[in-house]
Amino acid sequence: MLNELNITILIRFLNAFTFHCWPGMSVQSNILAARSISNILRTSLGPKGMDKMLVSPDGDVTITNDGATILDRMHVDHQVAKLMVELSASQDDEIGDGTTGVVVLAGALLEQAEKLLNRGIHPVRVAEGFEKAAEVAIETLDKIGDRVEFSSENIDPLVTTAMTTLSSKIINVNKEKMARIAVNAVLNVADIERGDVNFDMIRMEGKPGGSLEDTELVNGIVIDKEISHPQMSKEIKDAKMCILTCPFEPPKPKTKHKLDITSKEAYEKLYNQEQEYFREMVQQVKDSGANLVICQWGFDDEANHLLLQNGLPAVRWVGGVEIEHIAIATGARIVPRFSELSEEKLGKAGVVREVSFGNTKERMLVIEDCANSNAVTVLVRGGNKMIVEEAKRSLH
Repeated sequence: MLNELNITILIRFLNAFTFHCWPGMSVQSNILAARSISNILRTSLGPKGMDKMLVSPDGDVTITNDGATILDRMHVDHQVAKLMVELSASQDDEIGDGTTGVVVLAGALLEQAEKLLNRGIHPVRVAEGFEKAAEVAIETLDKIGDRVEFSSENIDPLVTTAMTTLSSKIINVNKEKMARIAVNAVLNVADIERGDVNFDMIRMEGKPGGSLEDTELVNGIVIDKEISHPQMSKEIKDAKMCILTCPFEPPKPKTKHKLDITSKEAYEKLYNQEQEYFREMVQQVKDSGANLVICQWGFDDEANHLLLQNGLPAVRWVGGVEIEHIAIATGARIVPRFSELSEEKLGKAGVVREVSFGNTKERMLVIEDCANSNAVTVLVRGGNKMIVEEAKRSLH
């Protein structure tokens, strides 16, 4: 995928780094290192490109043909070869596609540059030639470029473009469905009038099991958690959720302490005091008007049972990033202490439900019709974890 930004990144890389000899290095060794990286990725380019199997020092296996991922997982020592890795990373950050092509193109240009150097042409002259060639290329792209009109009612041009980018990926068999999922996800969170897309509102979740055809777009947030007690309600309509970053447990002294219990009465007193802490916490949640508790930390069976008795479904061990997404989407405020709970700090959603997959009874939590945004989640399915991860990389 060539455009002005691609060419600018590529030419800056070629001119600023490759032809300026570093101490102890020659121009030829620089070019050889860069071409070595390019040759590794060359076989992964295009619809007929082959996947690479990467094995980490820990034994984790990654199978992918994504250039940025391959280079990111490689252990590169040569300084110019590291610049090729950074070139691919810059392409991925700015454009999101063409990470393999830009490295292969850089290697091909360096191969031709080496021939010019061998003929005695100074590296600075070659660099200037690349600059002029870039200007010609950009002018040509402006001339041959065509403006494609689309609207929320006519998304076929966007789907066709997305299908083109997915042709070389593992999901190319289902590329039309995947392309529509990607386009609809972007349009749901896009402000077309301003030309702005908030990609933070698009989550990618994967769950092994099923096939790639089972991948779906969920209008809401999906988190890989479940309701904390099997007898709690699995579907909460008109949910008002409190998001807590404090644990459901009695306060602990901040210094070393020792407690000796020498009688039945002392034990019962301690037990009753602990129960009182739990009851007070649950009552503060109920007084705020919440009907769902989302907690960043865990809580023991005692607190879980009290929440069940009071009809308060709960979710525990929700990660920090997930909590932030839920808070933004539902309009909730993250509460660090029970005493600060109030109705104004609750998040709202149309329905929160727990869904199960297949016969393994793996469960996930779906938050739909969020009050504050059009957050969406792409739920990727696949036969195993490697397929799911590669599909996520392809869509991302």
